Amino acid sequence: MSQRRYDNSRRREAAALTRSQIIEAGCEVVRESAVRDWGGLTIAAVAERAGVSERTVYRHLGSEAGLRDAVISEIQQQAGIDLEALRIGGVADLAELIFRQVSAFRAVATVELDPTLQAAAVRQRQALTAATAAAAPGWSEDQQRAASAVLDVLWAPAAYERIALDWGLDTEGAIAALRWAVRLVERAIAEGDPPVDDTTNS
Repeated sequence: MSQRRYDNSRRREAAALTRSQIIEAGCEVVRESAVRDWGGLTIAAVAERAGVSERTVYRHLGSEAGLRDAVISEIQQQAGIDLEALRIGGVADLAELIFRQVSAFRAVATVELDPTLQAAAVRQRQALTAATAAAAPGWSEDQQRAASAVLDVLWAPAAYERIALDWGLDTEGAIAALRWAVRLVERAIAEGDPPVDDTTNS
């Protein structure tokens, strides 16, 4: 009886190790792609990376959906992301963890814009840069660029679409929410509160 319990324990440990290796292989596969591109995370790709059969992956994770759930859970755990513990006051810290995790993925250029839209985007960035420099002349170039970039994100069509479509706000609500966020950034600039320290990139 004692020997049987010992054998079962060894088998459980081996199974847990194999499962862990499969999930880690999945994490490696997705990090080689853009953060939103999980098309390469397949049973076949992970089995090859982990050095096991596809049948073994199915046995441990059940399905491709099960594999993906396990991988996203592992990525969040490795990054220290705990959404259940999220409280206002800790959102900025959690956002930093998320962005650091995102930076581990392969960077992919955004879809190339139509030349007319691309030129308009350049003019918008130039206008933001000039406005920020005028409002915060004592800031370093990196500080001015960071603040301008945040404003650029907030007035981008994608920001409106995310709030209106994903969060279900109506037109006026979405506009008001983004205007509120932009005003907070404008206030920080006016009060001399830069988004990054001068020493951040040194």
